[in-house]
Amino acid sequence: MSSENILNDLDRTDFRVLRSLVVDGRAADVALGDQVNLSSTAAARRRKILEDKGVISGYSAVIDQKMLGYSITVLVLIELSSQAESKLMEFERAVIECPSMSFCSFISGENDFMMLINVRSFDDYDRVYRKELSNLPYVAKIRSSFLLREVARRRVAPVVIEDRL
Repeated sequence: MSSENILNDLDRTDFRVLRSLVVDGRAADVALGDQVNLSSTAAARRRKILEDKGVISGYSAVIDQKMLGYSITVLVLIELSSQAESKLMEFERAVIECPSMSFCSFISGENDFMMLINVRSFDDYDRVYRKELSNLPYVAKIRSSFLLREVARRRVAPVVIEDRL
């Protein structure tokens, strides 16, 4: 089913369920129902339908990496020496194996990929740079910026849900 067809199948109640689950993905059916004015059975049914349609693709815990000793996040921009399909695929396969990488995306503009790297210290980043990043295939240029302060983090922009309420 296409995303357009799924979107047409969703009503305001579905979007209220989604809004509640974005805030608390572990909400019990009773609490979820109370938040969206449904019985717990109806709330559970709505959640299951949204999961089955793929609108809800999973649940996860939000972990404070600083509490685990990873106090530095680095934004890494990578320019490749070639954008041939085979080279892009080889780079993507290799980057998935980087244990310090928490996010990677193919992007437009003068850089080809954007990554987020999590490290314990500047010395740790130096190690990651030498052992992981510089060994990725077809890398022509690496640009790094250290994130100084997180201002906001959202799994879903509010407009995605609020637009339909």
